Amino acid sequence: MILRREQLEEMEAERLAPYAMLSRNSRGRAHPEAEHPYRTAFQRDRDRILHTTAFRRLEYKTQVFVNYEGDYYRTRLTHTLEVAQIGRTIARAMGANEDLVEAISLAHDLGHTPFGHSGEETLHKLMANHGGFDHNRQGLRIVEQLENRYPDFRGLNLTWEVREGIAKHATEYDKGSGPDYEPEKRATIEGQIVNAADEIAYNAHDLDDGLRAGLIAPADPAELTLWQRVCESVGWDGGEFTDMTRHRIIRRLIGLEVTDVIEETDRRLRASGADSVESVRSLGEDVVAFSEKMTAMNRALKDFLMAHLYRHYRVARMAAKATRVISELFQAYVRDPAQLPTSTQRLIEHENLHRVVCDYIAGMTDRYALEEYAKLFDPYKRV
Repeated sequence: MILRREQLEEMEAERLAPYAMLSRNSRGRAHPEAEHPYRTAFQRDRDRILHTTAFRRLEYKTQVFVNYEGDYYRTRLTHTLEVAQIGRTIARAMGANEDLVEAISLAHDLGHTPFGHSGEETLHKLMANHGGFDHNRQGLRIVEQLENRYPDFRGLNLTWEVREGIAKHATEYDKGSGPDYEPEKRATIEGQIVNAADEIAYNAHDLDDGLRAGLIAPADPAELTLWQRVCESVGWDGGEFTDMTRHRIIRRLIGLEVTDVIEETDRRLRASGADSVESVRSLGEDVVAFSEKMTAMNRALKDFLMAHLYRHYRVARMAAKATRVISELFQAYVRDPAQLPTSTQRLIEHENLHRVVCDYIAGMTDRYALEEYAKLFDPYKRV
């Protein structure tokens, strides 16, 4: 038996909550296309994102540790997959549209530069007089303009709801920026779920990677209420800290955070009376959120990670390298655009030079940026 798209859409309508975004109710695409026979609109978006060059490059883009520092540390790609997994879990529990959550999750970091937030901050400073740089806006630029895969339009021609989710993605480290996507309204509940899943993922896996790398000792977070609660729940009393112990702690941490989001979101939905997509988007605050207690514990965890991991001298050294590499690449390309690949040079005929250079560098992986740096500045490196 083949389930046709119309049947899948009917199944969504029957089983999803009234506040869920149904694929058949999408506002559609900027360029009209015939519907697919057995995939919904959001499934199709997910697949388009998955096959992009920008998505594949995430494998070699920094989360906290540069790719070559070890095979086990998170990259932008593994982070993205973890966000999608956590997001789908929350969406299924809340009766939201899992396919829309997955599509937004897979796209939410497409616009990231090499070398993580250090790279983004550097590009933003270099572009200060030319429109700045923000990875949310760059993600939109990728899916709307830069990915060139279809003969009839630029970009991926994603549905309005996925593009809105990218534009409004917001965490402590991500500021939503969607002037063309009704900024006076909240994101759909699916977009809000991705925001929470992103925070859960990076808090847990940055702690995990810090412990694995030895930058954080098991005794360091002992004063954190959240750490105490997690350790108590798995029965670790401060004795031998094995890989299995770490796995159990991180797994339990994610479980506690996900459960808290689900319960608090349910409480807020009931209190608000929101019973449609638009009623959720019109509320004064997000319905997908952590409880006050978990928010406070997460705040303490973030402060801990900032002090013990993100500002660790090894991470700081890589951040300084990133600043030098990206700054010098940017200045070299702007000063002499002839050093850009021929295909990139052609773009200057239709786009501002600084934005073309910015797009080119933002699309680089860590490895490619370092190779380009060596080719431009090491006289013994073949170009």
